Amino acid sequence: MDSAVQHRLYSIKLWPPSQNTRQVLVERIIKNLTTPSILSRKYGLLSKEEAVEDAKQIESKAYAIANQHFEKEPDGDGGSAVQLYAKESSTLMVEAVKRGPKEKDEKSLFDISRGVRSFIEDEEAKELLKPLLQESGNKYTKICFSNRSFGLNAARIAGPILSSLKGGRLTDVDLSDIVAGRPEEEALEVMNMFSSALEGFGLRYLNLSDNAMGEKGVRAFSALLSSQSNLEELYLINDGISEEAAKALCELLPSTDKLKILHFANNMTGDDGAIAIAELLKKSPLLEDFRCSSTRVDSQGGIALSEALAKCAHLKKLDLRDNMFGVEAGRALSKSVSEFTHLSEIYLGYLNLENDGTLALIEALKASAPRLEVLELSGNEITSQAAPALASFVAVRKETLKKIILSENELKDDGAIVIANALEEDFPQLTEVDLSTNQIRRAGARVLAQAVVGKPGFKLLNIDGNFLSDEGVEDVKEIFKNSPNLLGSLDENDPDGEEYDNEADEDGDGDDDDDELESKLKGLDIKQEED
Repeated sequence: MDSAVQHRLYSIKLWPPSQNTRQVLVERIIKNLTTPSILSRKYGLLSKEEAVEDAKQIESKAYAIANQHFEKEPDGDGGSAVQLYAKESSTLMVEAVKRGPKEKDEKSLFDISRGVRSFIEDEEAKELLKPLLQESGNKYTKICFSNRSFGLNAARIAGPILSSLKGGRLTDVDLSDIVAGRPEEEALEVMNMFSSALEGFGLRYLNLSDNAMGEKGVRAFSALLSSQSNLEELYLINDGISEEAAKALCELLPSTDKLKILHFANNMTGDDGAIAIAELLKKSPLLEDFRCSSTRVDSQGGIALSEALAKCAHLKKLDLRDNMFGVEAGRALSKSVSEFTHLSEIYLGYLNLENDGTLALIEALKASAPRLEVLELSGNEITSQAAPALASFVAVRKETLKKIILSENELKDDGAIVIANALEEDFPQLTEVDLSTNQIRRAGARVLAQAVVGKPGFKLLNIDGNFLSDEGVEDVKEIFKNSPNLLGSLDENDPDGEEYDNEADEDGDGDDDDDELESKLKGLDIKQEED
């Protein structure tokens, strides 16, 4: 057996989680979604029933994304997959809260996504869609068929009903996850039926995520896609979008000149597919939110996307995480970043930027993005040599920054202290600093803790996964003794400063693994800052 395979077999302890651990996370998400917060006061508090439904979907999507990431790790122990699992869950929770209670929009929203994920056949389809046949059916501006898997007979019922809404008020359509578990031939025919039924509707919002479409699926929706010239939001997450599918998408969409949101994450696009999407970006001058994370894009595709983004001067949120851009793509992106005067959030983790790519981007952001709130550069092999530039940028944006996320780099004490010194200034909006897994020892941890502990509104310092001694851990806890809830877990620090493999649990039942995984997820929470 290959030694790398042997190493992985014996060292994996954190991934995948057991069903029991996944259920624990679902319950924790439900608690977060039903607990009053600043965000819930603004958007409304979800009911227990709605929170249960959302929590199951959130955990399932977060698990799928993290599992795909884990499969790409050559010999990891699953630690980074666990972190991604928690981060995606947290992000999706915030999105769920911001959507607010579905009852709030019930007068204009027709939604059959609630309840247990299920297969739908003709009789159930007739019953579920009956309200759309009534005289008041045309009052709906939004429909959501997500989380229900339509068979051919159900689609034959749904198609004419949807067609009857033409000329009404319908602008938002959510067809995400509508063919789960169906054979490919049946799924493609169902997509084609929905596409034909909705052809010619002037939609503002279209969500086709979680349908494993590939090129065949994209072309199955050709009638719908080719009739859309006014789309403002388009979601194609986790759709198996390959190079050919990306090219088909760009071929079919007649116009994206009104597009404001394009989410294209968790696909298998690759360089050539990214080059096709880059052409679409060039024709999207109003784009405000672009997500293209986990799409298997390397340097060539990264450069194409980066150069095309220069045409998107209104960009407010950019998420390119978990691709293989490299330094040259980072430099190309820095040239486009100089155009982003409206940028508020940028997520560039796990792009292999290294110091050179990071420094180019930081200098560009320093000259633009005056309203930046979130800076995320995790997993880019950033060392202490880049710390002075990072610290200088952080100081310049002290009035607006809310989150500084630099986890899984190589800043060590020297880099951490330089950044901590910059954080000693007043940061009125700052809520989170993450320098976990940066080989930081006692001195760096103490300075970081002292820099943020007294800041008004601050919510979380994460310095777990570093090289803190037991004394260093106690020092940091002492600094936070009056506000321990603001300090993240310190359970994963290695006082010896060495990587190590977990030994198998003694009884072989995996309980030790679950305990460790649950400890990593126990801090999962909705960050309750208000945008």
